[in-house]
Amino acid sequence: MSVRLSDPPAAGARRTGLLLGIDFGGTKMAVGVSDADGRLLAHRRVPTLAEQGAPQALARALDLAGDLVGEVGGPVAAAGVASPGVVRPDGIDLAPNVPGWERLRLADAVRDALDVSRVAVDNDLNAAALAELRLGALRGVDPGLVVGIGTGIAAAVTVGGAVLSGHRGAAGEIGYAVAGGPWPGTMLERDFSGLALDRLAADLGLSGGAAGLAAEAERPGPARDALAARVDEAARALATCCLLLDPQRLVLVGGVTRSDLIRRMLVDRLTEALPHPPDVVRSRFADDAALFGALTLAREAVPAAR
Repeated sequence: MSVRLSDPPAAGARRTGLLLGIDFGGTKMAVGVSDADGRLLAHRRVPTLAEQGAPQALARALDLAGDLVGEVGGPVAAAGVASPGVVRPDGIDLAPNVPGWERLRLADAVRDALDVSRVAVDNDLNAAALAELRLGALRGVDPGLVVGIGTGIAAAVTVGGAVLSGHRGAAGEIGYAVAGGPWPGTMLERDFSGLALDRLAADLGLSGGAAGLAAEAERPGPARDALAARVDEAARALATCCLLLDPQRLVLVGGVTRSDLIRRMLVDRLTEALPHPPDVVRSRFADDAALFGALTLAREAVPAAR
């Protein structure tokens, strides 16, 4: 990828050293190394193997980061980390998809393993939104909404050129939105997310998980009807978000958003329901918005010298 993390620095301003980004996800982990100006030098993905627990995932990601830094060569000026959930110094809340994730201290682990003093950690959708603000579809857009539909579902809000974290850092955790059935219903993430659609595909006897379900749903039949019911739940939650925020643009990120059908279904429902529907686009970073967000966190942790 030829993405640069920002516009060229102002005359006289400079940064030195490598930047390291790590994106932890429920299905995959991505690690990238860039130079100080944001040119991506090395990039690799590995599976999370969530069922094997958090310690092995963290260890493998740190080993991969060390290998990439060694391949590129040079000191690391700062590292940025994107993680599911609400990140605290002593743990992580609202990150149920990898057993044991809540007990990790990510900043300390990166500092100790890679000997990096500057480490910035944020929620993965907040990191993705930062990448969109600095590099992507939210440049010059205010307000903006980023919706990630991958292993789970979550959102991030941008206002005034900044990502809104909320009182407890939990802004945008729409996976916990109430969906379906008598009160209190169920969590949206259990109805509409990568894992939820994988389960739905299996229940319908389809192979290929969420992607297989979306392919089958291209034609009328039980798969389309079942998928449409799940999209309805997501669209209700997103319509409420849009009514509250009135975003100029909504950016979709994550593996589920690869499906043209699912994107069309969401856009059609929002267009029908909202008096002022936002422009809806898919991120140009494909599945790497959070990784570029992590690299942007690293870059912004390093002051420019003059």
